[in-house]
Amino acid sequence: MKRDIILSGVGGQGILSIATVIGAAALREGLYLKQAEVHGMSQRGGDVQSNLRISTEPILSDLIPQGEADIIISLEPMEALRYVPYLNKEGWIITNTTPFINIDNYPDTGALLAELRKHKNVIAIDVDTIAKEESSPRAANIVLLGAAAPFLGLDAEKFEEGVRNIFARKGEQIVEMNLKAFRAGYQYAQKHMK
Repeated sequence: MKRDIILSGVGGQGILSIATVIGAAALREGLYLKQAEVHGMSQRGGDVQSNLRISTEPILSDLIPQGEADIIISLEPMEALRYVPYLNKEGWIITNTTPFINIDNYPDTGALLAELRKHKNVIAIDVDTIAKEESSPRAANIVLLGAAAPFLGLDAEKFEEGVRNIFARKGEQIVEMNLKAFRAGYQYAQKHMK
């Protein structure tokens, strides 16, 4: 088993929390793991991207070559589109549909989503709305993790354990809020898989 995952978004959206949960789940499965993070700006609103590689075999490089990513997980549609050249032909794009508009000339959201949907395997999900309805607006990143989980090759229970461990210090209410968000995203992906 091997998964090359690109996580993208903007600072403050929780991309690195998603990477932490995936990494924890992979380690619980006894898998090898390598991660490289790139921060476009060291402030809220700047481009954040992470290469996450998990495998049953040792991994030599922490960077994913163009055309080799199995999954792009993005909390921002323009950021998802930015990394499409890294996706392999059978790869999946799991993206939030709600833009984080932080520049004056931000492209039309409909055009962005139409461009993303040209790819074979896409789950486009409004994680912001689902998080508000099911849990909390602050859990949008965990909704996205739930939507990506069916494509990561690990048991959903391992992700839930990771969520419990990461948020335990914040109290049981926060843990349950995030588990509810994860499950909402997971159920959405199950319904919308081709």
